[in-house]
Amino acid sequence: MTSSCSSGSVNVPQRRAGGTSVNPGYLENCRSCRHFLHLYSWRQRQVFTLDPSNMARLSRIAAIVVLAAAVLYVPVRRWAAGGVCESQARMDGKTVIITGANTGIGKVTARDMAERGARVILACRSLEKAEEAAKEIRSQTGNKNVVVHKLDLASLTSVRQFAKVINDAEPRLDVLINNAGVMHTPRWETEDGFEMQFGVNHLGPFLLTNLLLDKLRQSAPSRVVTVASLAHTFTSGIDFDDINSQNSYHLEKAYDRSKLANVLFSRELSKKLKGTGVTSNSLHPGVIMESDLMRYRRDEWQGKFGEHVASALRKVVGAIFSVFGKTVEEGAQTSICCAVAEDLENTTGLYFSDCVPKETSAAGMDDEAAARLWDVSERMVGLKS
Repeated sequence: MTSSCSSGSVNVPQRRAGGTSVNPGYLENCRSCRHFLHLYSWRQRQVFTLDPSNMARLSRIAAIVVLAAAVLYVPVRRWAAGGVCESQARMDGKTVIITGANTGIGKVTARDMAERGARVILACRSLEKAEEAAKEIRSQTGNKNVVVHKLDLASLTSVRQFAKVINDAEPRLDVLINNAGVMHTPRWETEDGFEMQFGVNHLGPFLLTNLLLDKLRQSAPSRVVTVASLAHTFTSGIDFDDINSQNSYHLEKAYDRSKLANVLFSRELSKKLKGTGVTSNSLHPGVIMESDLMRYRRDEWQGKFGEHVASALRKVVGAIFSVFGKTVEEGAQTSICCAVAEDLENTTGLYFSDCVPKETSAAGMDDEAAARLWDVSERMVGLKS
């Protein structure tokens, strides 16, 4: 069966159940038939899509993909979960300070320390949230020796006030865990005029640790544990010419440098504490799927793309993190290990990930930069004029 095109110049075979096809060569010189060819080709694709044999093929492919995902999920999740702290060490009679302990891996770490019998001090910016976390930890562990003190790392005055309270009231300090931090903020400044990420992630913990060093030395053997990040490997070094990001600011680069500062600080601290019985190590906790650190990134997405796109991005990132990221319980393991493991009592100056020592980047092993950063930091926080 045939029909003529609108120009009357071409007989076009009609598609029958048997599967007659159109030869485009018949139509290529007929302008009025190009539209027909387009529609006919579209119709052919629709028939192909709905063809039972193709649908069966697609179903088999989909089934294979789902099966492969199911088979791979468990080993991938086990790999992503990383190392586990196997130490059963008790912490009875010991005092542990954890900054940012009202949420995330800090809260999990605090709960673990409480379960081991330690006196746990939650050093947090929000007293309300910290009290809620402390109440929960006391209830879960049965340890009533869980207390809260205010600490805002974006304020050097707050850091000094907190350190004074600890030095005056606490007879000992066995472990200081510098856990709190911010990530990917806009170009905000701390109370003292420092770029927010560098100020909160490095300068605040730097001053806090220095103000508590005497207490740590008196309580030796003791430990300083600094939560850094794999992000320190994404930068080639500290920009000493623009350390406060006044000339240019890129939120990812600023975060990466602040984490490199953590690694360098911990490394230099270990040298300065050699022979005192106080150790200093830094660590990468992993990519945490439930981390509160992502809150500023979520706000940025919403401002840039709108609520609906931002919501879709959050779901996509959440789905990826649910497979390749860590839970807060998994992410806290390396902090816990560095704080309690008996075989690490004399280990110092190292960088850990998944509960074992790992190499840092070349920038993270730059002793000259570490010494220079220490000197610059002392001047910025007022420890040296």
